[in-house]
Amino acid sequence: MSPGVTAGSLGIDIGTQSTKAVLAAADGTVLAECAVPHGLEMPAPGFAEQDAERVWWGDVVSLCRQITALADGTESGPAEIGAVTVSGLGPCVLPCDEQVRPLRPGILYGIDTRATAEIAGINESLGEAEILAQAGSVLSSQAAGPKIAWLRRHEPDIWARTQFVHSAHTFVTHKLTGRYLFDHHTASQYDPMYDMTTAGWHTTWARQLAGRAELPELVWPGAIAGQVTAAAASQTGLAPGTPVVTGTIDAWAEAYSVNVAAPGDLMLMYGSTMFLVLCASQPRFHQGVWTTQGMVPGIETYAAGMATSGLLIRWLCDITRLSFDEALAAAAAAPAGSDGVLCLPYFAGERSPVFDPSARGTFAGLTLRHGQGHLIRAGYEAVGYGIRHNLDVLAGLGVVPRRAVAVGGGTTGDLWTRIVSDVTGLTQEVPAVTTGAAYGDALLGAIAVGLVPRGTVWNKACRLIEPDPAVATLYDDGYGRYRQLADQVEPVSHALASVQQAGVQQAGIQQAGVP
Repeated sequence: MSPGVTAGSLGIDIGTQSTKAVLAAADGTVLAECAVPHGLEMPAPGFAEQDAERVWWGDVVSLCRQITALADGTESGPAEIGAVTVSGLGPCVLPCDEQVRPLRPGILYGIDTRATAEIAGINESLGEAEILAQAGSVLSSQAAGPKIAWLRRHEPDIWARTQFVHSAHTFVTHKLTGRYLFDHHTASQYDPMYDMTTAGWHTTWARQLAGRAELPELVWPGAIAGQVTAAAASQTGLAPGTPVVTGTIDAWAEAYSVNVAAPGDLMLMYGSTMFLVLCASQPRFHQGVWTTQGMVPGIETYAAGMATSGLLIRWLCDITRLSFDEALAAAAAAPAGSDGVLCLPYFAGERSPVFDPSARGTFAGLTLRHGQGHLIRAGYEAVGYGIRHNLDVLAGLGVVPRRAVAVGGGTTGDLWTRIVSDVTGLTQEVPAVTTGAAYGDALLGAIAVGLVPRGTVWNKACRLIEPDPAVATLYDDGYGRYRQLADQVEPVSHALASVQQAGVQQAGIQQAGVP
């Protein structure tokens, strides 16, 4: 490296709404960062897709060129990219031909619910209990295996030409290096194709689902995947031969960025949906949470996710016609417990731990004296109760968080995190850097190529959110009523969901002009 040139590690994260890139120096200083917005396509009810060539690869090409230009003009002088690591949304299912050309848009993770019939068929064929015992999770819309089965069933011509199946970040890594690799964590979300008991492909089930398609080599996140090829260099502007480091799915890259890595470490991701990642050394499998591989051998992770959280607050802002800041102030002015208003946050069904797509949102206890602030605060409290429900399931498995870290856009303003701490009794650390998964990618790459030693932590807590003991009993009672309400309204919610689905189907028939 030339004198005066800073060594940097480039992290890139492909998200649902944008792709972000961060170039970080060995001390963790962000030298350059940029982002490219994008959307997703929903061509039919329950379908969620993205164009892999235009969005996944196109975004990376654009960001690499932007970052290399920015790196030449950093305040500390030019920066040389010593490694590049890519993470992404997932697990996704993208069929590619032998030239790694996408054959159709990529099918996205759990927000794509098209494969319900395939889930039922695989459960019947392999047995739900057997799948849980070996794959570590029950099949849900998050699982990639049923979506592969959907492709084989509904698009056989495409499947006949399929050589490789990719998630977002593995596709980009293949394009950069020419190597077909999966990290163990991503593979462990390709249920039921990965065997958690042996930390490898379940050869029988994987072949049964994937057929002739090639199974990728498995490596751990942080392994050197290869080097930027001449062809990739000509498109991205990266130097040929630049080391490419194996990334993983975005939530786990973000957990890595805030040092959620040891048994008992918990990450709470405050976003449009709430996502939890809890590290463990010897987890037990349970139908209420996902069990996956972690970032290193010997560390597995429990994962849990709510269907709405920030989305619920956004909806409440819309119907009350309040800005986010106005809604936050109204909620803060309402007392703990929302003066007896209770909300079930199942406005898009629910993921863990109930896995009930027919669950529906509920407000209970409303009177004419309640106002906007009560509704909005009850929404925040509902998310806290949902987190506590997931933590109760994990506690029943003998896993209790010893440390909790809050990340995501919902950590701004402190109200939401404070409510969650009050409801759950958790003290939460809020990190200094909020860049997210791309920052974790940069650290992963810096360690892999020796820019920094293993065990380096860049992103430390800047403040703590501690529970208020004065409201502990109030929220204990509220949580008990929350669980009771969920049980009591379930049959009515399911009946209403059936009515709603029938209405959607009838509207579709009328729109199509069918008499």
